[in-house]
Amino acid sequence: MSRIGKKTIVLPEGVTLTVGKDNVVTVKGKKGELKQAIDRDITVEVKDGQVHITRPTDQIRHRAMHGLYRSLLSNLVKGVTDGYERKLELIGVGFKAANTGNLLDLALGFSHNIIFEVPKELKVATAQEKGQNPTITLEGIDKQLIGQVAAKLRGLRKPEPYKGKGVRYVGEVVRKKAGKAAGK
Repeated sequence: MSRIGKKTIVLPEGVTLTVGKDNVVTVKGKKGELKQAIDRDITVEVKDGQVHITRPTDQIRHRAMHGLYRSLLSNLVKGVTDGYERKLELIGVGFKAANTGNLLDLALGFSHNIIFEVPKELKVATAQEKGQNPTITLEGIDKQLIGQVAAKLRGLRKPEPYKGKGVRYVGEVVRKKAGKAAGK
C-alpha cells in the first residue's frame, strides 16, 4: 500500500465531499467549491466524515495514482477551509510592483513595465515598505493555480546568480557565484 494513499482525509465541519458521475469529486466549504477528476480505477468513499481512497490492484500505474489522488483531494479540502497563500519578493534597484484589482504592474528593470493579469479566482496584494523589498501576495483556494501563477511571475525575471536580483519566493535561498575577479 501507498503510505500516503492509505491515510484517510478527515473532513472538517462545514465541508462536504461528493463523488459525481465520471468520477468527478466536488468539495464545498466556507471559502468556495473545487472540482477534481479522478481516474476511473480509483475509488473514493466517504464514511463518517472521513474520505478513504482505494485502488483495485498493485500495478505500478495504480500505485502511482493512489497517493497522487489522495494528495490532490487533501489539497482541495485544505483549500476550501483555510485557503493558500504565496508571497514573492522583488529584489533589485528600481524594482516595483503595484496592482489595481487583478492587474499587476511590474517594473523589473526592462525598458517597459510588465502588465500581468492575475486570474479572477485569486486575490493579489502588493506591499512596498520603506527599507524592505516590494512583495506580492497571492491568495486563493486552488493550490495548483497559485503555484502556476507564482511560477509565471518568478519566470518574468528569475533571480540571477551573481547579485541575486530578480523575483523570488519569500524565504527562497539563491546560491551566489563568485565574479570573475575571484578567479584570479
